Amino acid sequence: MGLVTQTSTRPAGAGKPSPAASTGAGDTAMEPGRKAARPWISRPDDAFTFEALRARLIGTGISWRDYPPSLRLWFVLVPVLTAVAAGLLRFIRLEVPHKLVFDETYYVKDAYSYLISGYERSWPDKANDSFNAGNPDVLLNTPEYVVHPPVGKWMIAAGMWLFGPENPFGWRFAAALTGTLTVLLVSLVALKLFRSLPLAGAAGLLLAVDGHHLVMSRTSLLDIFLTFWILAAFGALLMDRDDGRRRLAARLARAAAANGGQPPAGALLSGPWLGVRWWRVAAGVCMGLAVGTKWSGLFFLAGFGLLTVLWDLNARRVAGIRGWISGGLIRDGIPAFLGMVPVAGIIYSATWTGWFLSDNAYFRHWAESNPSAEWGWLPDSVRSLVHYHLEAYKFHQGLSSEHPYQASAWSWLVMGRPTSFFYESPPQGTPGCDVEKCTSAILSVGNPLIWWGAGISLVVLLFWWVGRRDWRAGAVLAGVGAGYLPWFMYPERTMFYFYAVSFEPFLVLALVYCLGLVLGRATDPPWRRRSGLYLVVLFLAAAVLLSAFFYPIWAAEVIPYVDWKVRMWMPSWI
Repeated sequence: MGLVTQTSTRPAGAGKPSPAASTGAGDTAMEPGRKAARPWISRPDDAFTFEALRARLIGTGISWRDYPPSLRLWFVLVPVLTAVAAGLLRFIRLEVPHKLVFDETYYVKDAYSYLISGYERSWPDKANDSFNAGNPDVLLNTPEYVVHPPVGKWMIAAGMWLFGPENPFGWRFAAALTGTLTVLLVSLVALKLFRSLPLAGAAGLLLAVDGHHLVMSRTSLLDIFLTFWILAAFGALLMDRDDGRRRLAARLARAAAANGGQPPAGALLSGPWLGVRWWRVAAGVCMGLAVGTKWSGLFFLAGFGLLTVLWDLNARRVAGIRGWISGGLIRDGIPAFLGMVPVAGIIYSATWTGWFLSDNAYFRHWAESNPSAEWGWLPDSVRSLVHYHLEAYKFHQGLSSEHPYQASAWSWLVMGRPTSFFYESPPQGTPGCDVEKCTSAILSVGNPLIWWGAGISLVVLLFWWVGRRDWRAGAVLAGVGAGYLPWFMYPERTMFYFYAVSFEPFLVLALVYCLGLVLGRATDPPWRRRSGLYLVVLFLAAAVLLSAFFYPIWAAEVIPYVDWKVRMWMPSWI
């Protein structure tokens, strides 16, 4: 829930607050895991001033606006520089390989169908050869049955509209741009969570150089778009957390000021309404787009919805509201539901506009040939879309066919079976191949130092959340849990390691949280801080060097076969 305090009942004058007492217990300190000071309130009459409430609910840390302009610039530069590094890694040689790889064969061609007709159409045999040759205009007039919503494919289509559908750069542009923006977002989220520029830079850098995220950003699959919208929703909820607590502090303070310094008993019974929470609405929009990319976004919608209500319940408790559970559920829980779920539903429905406007999309006229006495009051188009969704759900439930690169969820954190997107053996004399046997490959394996370190970090975060009540640890764990744990409910389903990219930013945040513990507290002796800094810098340098070592098998570079074999650290990677 968080580092929290209640208004103290200690008699006034019983002690003086320590110099550290200015740090509020309701929010972040500069380093993860730092135990915020818990000051006794010496003057109970001041407990419900705006300043006192804000300190309890949000903390008294310095805002970036309070820094001089010369330092404030770094709050922009650090996230932007990590995004620039990510962009270079993702856009350079983006057109390689010059062919559709792995599931691009589905999503890129579907995206082209969207450009032409607004819905998915079928393709003739050997359509990939035509597409790879720069001649995508071989669409058939019959509709195609697909089982994923439209948003990710519309985003791929936007890149093809800008740069042309006849070249790999055009059909991969949107994925590379979205992956780059995700790095920018994770740096901003880390800055909001930890209030530390070094940790924000570390978060952006680690995601920028990780191979799993890099591969997903350089190939046009749907999962990178899902990741972006999920992280955007999480960032919006972080903004809403502070905004809601400011509103709560302001409204309680006004009630107290009008009642002689103490809010009336009625105001403390359940607390005030906080009005429309626009950041929460923005999160609902992002979640609608996430679900409109892949249905697995529903798990994040449920997890984030529960998380934001728990934050609000805790805020009311810390503020001193007696009926904080009932008040929070009614005055925060119901508005949270209305601000997210219906909004996400409306946005999701709107993403099917192309299907609604079409006359030949798959199942478009199913209801007209299947009348229903029970559901006939619904418009035919709506009934047809519902039937489409039911059929797609049955497909996902029954997806259990064998695949050479399928990987159970339990193996994802240790990268037991990464997905091979592309593999070729160029002959000697091919540019870049001067030896007898060469390899060009794309393997969606992550940076082992980052992934294995993040797996260990989750255990540390669990301790800090349960044992130290650090809300930031709980928030990061919620992101990992919403993206990871639901897959264990479907052990028979065919699944792949690259699904884990949806919660990879939260794994990076978990790792950065632990790097913050290594850095130490601001009050630690200089030698402790210096030692922590050296260790963190050493870890980041090692991660970058290891990424440079693995980069050839992430970006389809032509290398000697023996060099490729050296990078296969586990037999299951082959």
